[in-house]
Amino acid sequence: MPRHPVAVSADVRDVLLEIWAVNDHMYQLILEQLDPRAWRAKLPGRTGRTIAAIIAHVHNIRRKWLRLSAPHLKLPTEVDRARLRQKQAKAALAESAKRCSEMLADALAAEPGPANPGPAKTFRRDGWAPSWPAGPTMLAYMFAHEAHHRGQVLMLAHQLGFPLSGEAAYGIWHWERLWKKCGFRSGPR
Repeated sequence: MPRHPVAVSADVRDVLLEIWAVNDHMYQLILEQLDPRAWRAKLPGRTGRTIAAIIAHVHNIRRKWLRLSAPHLKLPTEVDRARLRQKQAKAALAESAKRCSEMLADALAAEPGPANPGPAKTFRRDGWAPSWPAGPTMLAYMFAHEAHHRGQVLMLAHQLGFPLSGEAAYGIWHWERLWKKCGFRSGPR
């Protein structure tokens, strides 16, 4: 069954964009409180990505979504997982989150027209994957991908002996507080 674009009201669009902003704020909290010794550490006897590599992947996949789905937007600079530092990662994620927010705003525009041509008409998550109409499912996929990797970061930090505590570990579940910290008037609606 072909997917069709879904029109969303301005209120729903605003909430979806707030969700994306809160998603990035969660990463910012984690990076602020992550012990620097965990950044490039590897589990003994295990292969897999370091936390630095996971964060680099998150940023670089956002770039891919932008390049494939919203080529009219300026791409943030690609990061090298072998050289990326924690402070650089915070800035890179903030920039790619901002550009993705612009892409989502285009995609969720209620009424495409002369004032809003809605350049992001399809969502391409990868070159091999079929495209979808741009809209709420696009955000759902993006958020799920990011939550998966956020969980990996938290689990890996814990396994390495550098568990996050306080706001980074538990604060990401206090959405009302996150909403306020992002400057939004009310919490989830």
